[in-house]
Amino acid sequence: CFEGYFAPPAIGAVFVPLNFRLAIGELIECLDDCTPRLLICEPAFYSQALALLEACASVSCVFVTGSALDFDNAKRHGVEINGVIQSLPDEMRSLEASIAEIIAGASFADMQPSSFEETLILFYTGGTTGRSKGVMLSNKNFLCNTSGSVPLYKMQDGWCFLIVGPLFHIAAGARIFSCAVLGGHAIILPKFDVPEVLESIANYRINSATLVPTMFQMLIDNPLFATADLSSMQMVASGAAPMPMALQHRVIEAFAGINLYQTYGMTEAAPIVTSLDSQYHVVSGPGSEKLGSVGRPAPHVQLRIIDEQGTDLPPGETGEVLARGDNIMTGYWNLPEQTAVALKDGWYHTGDAGYIDADGFLFLEGRVKDMIVSGGENIYPIEIENVLSSHPAVHQCAVIGVPHETWGEAVHAVILLDDAVSEAPTERELITYCRERIATYKCPVSVSFRSEPMPLSPINKILKTELRKPFWEGRSSALV
Repeated sequence: CFEGYFAPPAIGAVFVPLNFRLAIGELIECLDDCTPRLLICEPAFYSQALALLEACASVSCVFVTGSALDFDNAKRHGVEINGVIQSLPDEMRSLEASIAEIIAGASFADMQPSSFEETLILFYTGGTTGRSKGVMLSNKNFLCNTSGSVPLYKMQDGWCFLIVGPLFHIAAGARIFSCAVLGGHAIILPKFDVPEVLESIANYRINSATLVPTMFQMLIDNPLFATADLSSMQMVASGAAPMPMALQHRVIEAFAGINLYQTYGMTEAAPIVTSLDSQYHVVSGPGSEKLGSVGRPAPHVQLRIIDEQGTDLPPGETGEVLARGDNIMTGYWNLPEQTAVALKDGWYHTGDAGYIDADGFLFLEGRVKDMIVSGGENIYPIEIENVLSSHPAVHQCAVIGVPHETWGEAVHAVILLDDAVSEAPTERELITYCRERIATYKCPVSVSFRSEPMPLSPINKILKTELRKPFWEGRSSALV
């Protein structure tokens, strides 16, 4: 994975880490958008790789990681996909064997590194218009974020980092650069598993980790945590999703003696915007009043709060959060109109609502956009609504985030069925319908059916605030 982040820009290419959890149709959309020439995959993803090779005209070669011997066997005997043996085409090659051939022949590529302003990595993030957007991040963006984050989190030379987030996410990707500049080590786990995480921390003497709130909760709730050796840990950061206050209190107690940070960021900011320093992770006493915030802007970031007319608001007044800095993306790939909406005069419009207090701390109040954050994953309702609307029995639908004890929010669909439908679909049937068309993590976990039309605004937009009220009654729907 380090090769993926460092090798392409060394020859002036662009690296595009793909979300393997996406459905084939969604992956094809991404590849049709960025038109890559080369695809790299693990043997576990032969099925997806073959489908992409066939569907995407730009892909001329697929390198398969892992043992060259295993690949040779697969090439000779074929691979089983959905119960059928399929042969591997000539366009598929062993990455290990290819590298060995290059070294043996000394046929190295010409080094023509990307320039400071050129796109280094393209991260695809969910789109509010129903399609993924390619976020263009440059050398300048990552240098700015890395240079700012190392002192911000008091990282030290030679640290050992635990990376448990998927490498198609900006948080994990950005940590790779921090590790590299510090001459450190990275222990990269294929998935989050509590016993494996705790064992890795003890065995490899991990110094730092970045986790989402769900991971913190799973760690603390596991009986193994009580006897775990965390003596090497010096810093743990939380990000990707808001952490409920009750969980923050538990984390502060459970990770006593370890520097804790709460981070607010996004792919478009490469990713850090603000951070709540460890000194404010206290339940009572001086500084505890800041625990509900996401901290102050990182040194390389400027913040503004504006109203709907674009006027700057004074401290304490809620509006949309805007960020500016050398870490902010250059734009969305092939989407000039959406880029123009998101970036105005160098300011990135986050779509989040919040206020800055008199001390410069940012408090998030909610989302201007309807994005759902579930277990650290950003989910855009329009993607699910587009699928549900295609069902012949659905007349009207709205997708909202509802409270979930483990994931923070869960995807819930509100459905108004067509009067003409002869046989109404069940909740399970609609969920299955979605799972056949989009990534499972985006699909509703629950569905409710309405007998009356959706509540509408004067301009006929569905009032999702009204739909959310029954679920959030007595709870806080704020980001933090």
